Amino acid sequence: MNSGFKHSSSPRGTSAKAESGVKPPHSKFSPDVPSRVIHGLLLDELAAALRALGAPVFRAQQIWRWLYVQRVTAWDQMKNLPAELRARLAERFDLQAAAAREITGEPGAAQKILVGLTDGECVEEVLIPAAERRTVCVSSQVGCKFGCAFCASGQAGFRRNLSAGEIVGQVLLAATAYGNRPTHLVFMGVGEPLDNYDEVLRAIRIVNQPDGLGLGARRITLSTCGVIPGLRRLAGEGLQVELSVSLHAPDDALRARLLPVDRRYPLPELLATCRDYTVQTKRIITFEYTLIKNVNDAAGQADALARLLAPLSCRVNLIPLSPVAGFAGEPSLPETAKLFIRTLTRAGLNATLRDSQGLRLHAACGQLRIARL
Repeated sequence: MNSGFKHSSSPRGTSAKAESGVKPPHSKFSPDVPSRVIHGLLLDELAAALRALGAPVFRAQQIWRWLYVQRVTAWDQMKNLPAELRARLAERFDLQAAAAREITGEPGAAQKILVGLTDGECVEEVLIPAAERRTVCVSSQVGCKFGCAFCASGQAGFRRNLSAGEIVGQVLLAATAYGNRPTHLVFMGVGEPLDNYDEVLRAIRIVNQPDGLGLGARRITLSTCGVIPGLRRLAGEGLQVELSVSLHAPDDALRARLLPVDRRYPLPELLATCRDYTVQTKRIITFEYTLIKNVNDAAGQADALARLLAPLSCRVNLIPLSPVAGFAGEPSLPETAKLFIRTLTRAGLNATLRDSQGLRLHAACGQLRIARL
């Protein structure tokens, strides 16, 4: 399938414009109004919509394959549907909720996509290829409410939640750019996924459908700054998704400076919730810890973190700080990071140091943002 993308050829990851295909903004948009985007429907809801149109239910499976296996972008491409049904579907539903406005980076390497939405807003997503893996990092909100100190996502404030159709639309954009469906999905883009719980979970169930995009639950990762009500709800969903929790400090005083959410959900309550989550789901949690020079990377802080996490079934992902405008911190020195990870490992924790592929594209941890063109 022709992607319609114009890629940058610069090894420095300069930007290239892409055909948007998105309808002009319209004044009737509201996040409270049920989306017309067909990609926001679960399979049984699609079947119900067809029944309401007087069409046979078996058409739902045909449409589902067109949407997620063939990944068509126009109703007239659904050749095995009667023309009358295609016309009625076109009146009822939109086929595109998101479009690639701009792509930065080279095919085959990390790429950042500026995603245009139908109301004129934009968010960013990232493609991270590695060997047989085709990972896509998607956004869940336009902006963010939580104001983490070294994250660009919330610097322009919070505008709205994304709909499930807009989230699934990002996955489809990634499939087009890759030329194949993604193998892994991470909710680590703009926004706090557990603050948009219902639409994020709906999107996960849509992409998890085996006869569509077929993304296995264990290949889907939710990342949260520690929204405890969402963690408690997620524990009861019966979904074997991966969970990543941003920690970044071994004590409340420092964590509240870096992550204001800590003032509402402090560390003792957060860790107790995480412990309950692992017991209920039998899943290991990954704790994210961004290493900031002379802020949270001292030997004593490594010891404190090891003591804090020792009772939990977890792993620790250490991340060198990515430069973000408005935050004056620097990444820890390599030798400091090595000492830090050695302390955690000696304490029996499974700890790794992440090497960001998206740094040169400003697509690394904390660097994704909302934008307008």
